[in-house]
Amino acid sequence: MVQAYILVQTEVGMAASVADAVAEIDGVVRVDTVTGPYDVVILTEAATVEDLGASVVGKVQRVAGITRTLTCSILKI
Repeated sequence: MVQAYILVQTEVGMAASVADAVAEIDGVVRVDTVTGPYDVVILTEAATVEDLGASVVGKVQRVAGITRTLTCSILKI
């Protein structure tokens, strides 16, 4: 199992609707609206890195209202 955080910037006033939309995507574990340079933080997981990219990150990036994402893979050190 691989996990990643996706940090999301949204259009002004779109954070809540983006959070609601991404919460419905398979592989999304948790969604939080936050303050600071990002508006939404998403915890995701998938069986493989390839699945994470294709099934989760790809779908998140297509949600209306998102202007930029930054994906941060979680490492087990």
